[in-house]
Amino acid sequence: MERLDKVLSNLGYGSRKEIKAIVKKGNVTVDGVILKDSSVQIDPDKSVIEINGERIEYKKYVYLLMNKADGYVSATFDKFDPTVVDLLEPEDAVFNPFPVGRLDKDTVGLLLLTNDGELNHRLISPKNHVDKVYYAHINKGVNEKDQRAFERGITIDDGYKCLPGKLEIIKSEEEFSEVLVTIHEGKFHQVKRMFEALEKKVIYLKRIKFGPIDLDEELEEGQYRELTDEEIMVLKSI
Repeated sequence: MERLDKVLSNLGYGSRKEIKAIVKKGNVTVDGVILKDSSVQIDPDKSVIEINGERIEYKKYVYLLMNKADGYVSATFDKFDPTVVDLLEPEDAVFNPFPVGRLDKDTVGLLLLTNDGELNHRLISPKNHVDKVYYAHINKGVNEKDQRAFERGITIDDGYKCLPGKLEIIKSEEEFSEVLVTIHEGKFHQVKRMFEALEKKVIYLKRIKFGPIDLDEELEEGQYRELTDEEIMVLKSI
């Protein structure tokens, strides 16, 4: 059970003070009964709530799939740069979702956002080894030796040995390569640092898959959509 004003505030219908005024005017009904007290306890999962005769859809959590744009920080707040949360519409931002893991500021592609803390923790927990797949441009040629290094696990600059990954070569020339990289953890700048350990540089990076979820190619950079019920169920099964 939750207070009516808290439920409506969480859904973006105004501050507690504003909602109190709306309720006092008799504009809100719960299960067909006009309520005048915004502090009344209701069950938002079972009750039918209407404002000015229009039924509202209650949801506690929001699950979003974003095609992150270049130049945005994977955070809810940053002093210097815009964040991925700045790309959200007000009706989604009101749920205060936060990124699942992070993508570097200059990395684009698939980023999940949710206010479901339990699911977020499960998806980023190192013990679950959720696969992450990236499409990348490299400033040099890559070869089978590099592939074997990924399979063994590359030691990066701070001495940490990454879990074994996978490097697939799409195209390789002397001064340019296109590759797919699969890793199972999410260390800071990990993909870039793995290639730096091989004396190569990532010049473009795009995440195209997170666990069982593929990037929706219909989304332009900076756009997002809600996850489908099926996608949410698959993620919760991890």
